[in-house]
Amino acid sequence: QVQLVESGGGTVQAGGSLRLSCTASGVRLDDSAIGWFRRAPGKEREGVAWITVKDGITRNHDSVKGLFTISRDNAKSKVYLQMHSVNPEDAATYYCATDVDPPFITSRWDNWGWYDYWGLGTQVTVSS
Repeated sequence: QVQLVESGGGTVQAGGSLRLSCTASGVRLDDSAIGWFRRAPGKEREGVAWITVKDGITRNHDSVKGLFTISRDNAKSKVYLQMHSVNPEDAATYYCATDVDPPFITSRWDNWGWYDYWGLGTQVTVSS
């Protein structure tokens, strides 16, 4: 079955960096798109970044442009979220999700309802 496992979360100082990983199994990543979402206590789930694994097309939430980078390693079935200049507003549980039904429409990348499978999340805490 399809399984997504997030890792790399933890506590980071404000202004610091962190890299999250999403490891996929049971799915051909080449035929999918991967999104990173986050949810902070009391807030709505929001899309952070997205990538089409085959073509490497990416999108980012405006609040993380230039700060967070999404990338993939097809050979390792991994997708990464490199986070730089982390601030307290970035503290949340981060989830990766995969959309396995093409076409992958860039305009809906942050609509969580389009995703088919989700990981259990990894917690990011920001200390000031």
